[in-house]
Amino acid sequence: MTSITHEYKWTAQRLTATALLIAIGIVIPVISPFKIVLEPASFTLASHVAIFLAMMVSPSVAVIVTIGTFFGFFMNFPIVVALRAASHIVFAFGGSAYLKYRPDTLRSPLKSQVFSFFVAIVHAVCEVSVVFFFYFNGAMKGYASVQMVILLIGLGSIVHSMIDFGIAYMIYQALRRVPGLGKLFVTSNTNNKVTVQQ
Repeated sequence: MTSITHEYKWTAQRLTATALLIAIGIVIPVISPFKIVLEPASFTLASHVAIFLAMMVSPSVAVIVTIGTFFGFFMNFPIVVALRAASHIVFAFGGSAYLKYRPDTLRSPLKSQVFSFFVAIVHAVCEVSVVFFFYFNGAMKGYASVQMVILLIGLGSIVHSMIDFGIAYMIYQALRRVPGLGKLFVTSNTNNKVTVQQ
């Protein structure tokens, strides 16, 4: 008998789920009619849902899905938007690593909302940092101020992030009850380990 950590057990199911989440993460921002554009900010409802679901699977899946969605943004959006998407790797990996060691977080709606708020703050700080880089290099000074960046990107990202996390959490609650799918998520095994026959 050999113990293998749940994180590195890449099954066909996990590979398929990762590919589907990347596809969803690319398609939603491109085709969604639910977009708000307030230069220099733009918000698309549910554009982070794939990343949040990936976070609930494992850190490696979260990182891979974030990289995949970044390339989708890179091919379809201005560079500042693509780099904002690239910054998601920080909250995606950090949040997923936390969930890996504290899977009980997702079992409680209250703990999940508190977790969502702290992830949203990290999310906002990363996106504001990217926009500030362009702002202080003169690329955005014609139509943005520091206050506007903080308000629209910072506060907007917090609200947007928590809404998308809420959507992802509802999907997670439904999927984890489906026979065979529940084992994909971190809450499927408290110690995050599985045992396989050798």
